[in-house]
Amino acid sequence: MAEKLAPEQRHSFIHNGQKVFEWDQTLEEVNMYITLPPNVPKKLFHSKIDSKHVQVGIKGNPPYLDHDLTSPVKTDCSFWTLEDDVMHITLQKRDKGQTWSSPIVGQGQLDPYTTDLEQRRLMLQRFQEENPGFDFSQAQFSGTCPDPRTFMGGIHST
Repeated sequence: MAEKLAPEQRHSFIHNGQKVFEWDQTLEEVNMYITLPPNVPKKLFHSKIDSKHVQVGIKGNPPYLDHDLTSPVKTDCSFWTLEDDVMHITLQKRDKGQTWSSPIVGQGQLDPYTTDLEQRRLMLQRFQEENPGFDFSQAQFSGTCPDPRTFMGGIHST
């Protein structure tokens, strides 16, 4: 049932008509997907994840991305992998349940409507996590959706 509440599609950050990265989020993570340029050996790609900053690039060149993150992450649980021709960066949210409007500050922000849809989906994910025997995939909110991080006493992280 929880897979029904997983992100259905990735958001794209487009700059000057070119896709810079795609991303999605869950209650606990923000995932970034960067398509790698062809003909560059995989061992030359690198990424550095700090609690409030991410850097991605090819060794010996200026970084492709070098930006502050929207919110802090847990660096000991955040990591990156290369999967086929995509760099997948998994950022573990420090504040579980927080709705991010973009992984990086000031770039590719979601519009208010899409941010609200994300918050609704994360709220339903929280309900599903707290009540595993129930299916919330068809549930809806009327009016403003509560913040999944703070609703009814907030999320109790481990």
